[in-house]
Amino acid sequence: MNKKRVLVAMSGGVDSSVAAVILNEEGYEAIGATMKIWPGENCAQERDRPCCSLKDIEDARRVCDKIGIRHYVLNLEKPFREKVMDYFVKEYLRGRTPNPCVVCNEKIKFGSLLKKAEGLECDFIATGHYARIEKNGRYELRMAADKLKDQSYALFVIARGRLKNILFPIGGLTKEQVRKKARESGLPVHQKPDSQEICFVPDNDYVGFIKKHCGRGEKKGKIVDGSGKVLGYHKGYWNFTIGQRRGLGIANPMPLYVAEIRAKDNVVVVGDMEKVKKKRFLVKDVNWLRGASVPEKLEADVKIRYNHKKAQACLRGAGDSGMEVEFKEPQGAITPGQAAVFYDGEYVLGGGWIEKVYG
Repeated sequence: MNKKRVLVAMSGGVDSSVAAVILNEEGYEAIGATMKIWPGENCAQERDRPCCSLKDIEDARRVCDKIGIRHYVLNLEKPFREKVMDYFVKEYLRGRTPNPCVVCNEKIKFGSLLKKAEGLECDFIATGHYARIEKNGRYELRMAADKLKDQSYALFVIARGRLKNILFPIGGLTKEQVRKKARESGLPVHQKPDSQEICFVPDNDYVGFIKKHCGRGEKKGKIVDGSGKVLGYHKGYWNFTIGQRRGLGIANPMPLYVAEIRAKDNVVVVGDMEKVKKKRFLVKDVNWLRGASVPEKLEADVKIRYNHKKAQACLRGAGDSGMEVEFKEPQGAITPGQAAVFYDGEYVLGGGWIEKVYG
C-alpha cells in the first residue's frame, strides 16, 4: 500500500518540527516545506526575529535531515505581501484593528501553501497549530487539548470542505509534551522560544511599519469624550485600537480607554470602561463550518479576540454571509476588524469579521 503523502508547513520552530516527527513515525510520507516570505536578507538584517528568518529556514532543514524526510523552501513573498502585509496597513488606515495571523492562515497556509501541496500530489497538509480536527459523521474543528495554547480561534477561516485534507498532529498534546517529544527525538530546536510577535513588524512597532510601508506620517487630530469635548490631541488615528489605555497622553483622574475611532474625521473617542463595554455587533463574511449554510438563529459561545474568554451570545442571520451577535452580558473592546468566532462547547461552529458595533 502506498503511503499517504503529507506536506508539513515547517516554520523552524518546535511545534511544526514535532508535527513532522509524529507524522513520520505514524507512517506518512512527510515532506517538510518552509515558506519564504521575505526578499533576500531583509528579515535577518532588521533584527533577530523569532520566526520567518533565514535562520528558521535552516532550522527546519536541519530537523528534516534529522528525521530523514525531504525539505523544500517555497517562495510565497508576493502573495504574503499582497494578501497579508497590504491588508494589515489598509485595515489600520480604515480605523480598524487587523488580525494578520488569521488572514495568513486563510490566504497563505491554507490557501497558497495548500495549492503547492496539491501540486506535489499530497493527500494532506499539516501544521503545528494547537487545534484538532475530528470526524463525527462530518469533519469538525475542535479546540486543542492544551487550552492555554489553543489556536482554534485563528483557524475558523478554513473552508469546510478542506478540513478532511488537514492534519494537526500536536493538537492532542500539551506544550510540555511537545517539548519533551522534541528532546526525546533529538531535535536541534527543542529549546527554541515561541514566537510572540507579528512576524513582519519589527519590535511590534506597527506605527513605524505603517509609516515605512505606505509613507504615512503624523496627522494631528482630536481626542474627545462621548459628548465631543476635546481632551487632547493625537498624531494619527491609526496609532490606536479599541480598548487601548496607554499612550493617550491625557491627564484624567479616572482611567480612559479608546471607545471609538472615526477615521474619516481623524478623531479618537475615549471614555471609561463602561463606555467601552458593548453587547451588539455585526459580523460579515461568515465562514460556517457546521452545515452548508449560516442558520437564521442560534445561541453559542463567542470569542472576540484570541485571549478573550468565551461568552454566551445570541446569533441571528443578517443578510448574505452576515450575522448579528448579541452578548448576554456586555463585553469590553469589541473591535471592528477583529474576528468573532462561534463555539458549541469545544467545537468551532464558524466565525467572521467584526464590521460594526452598536450603541
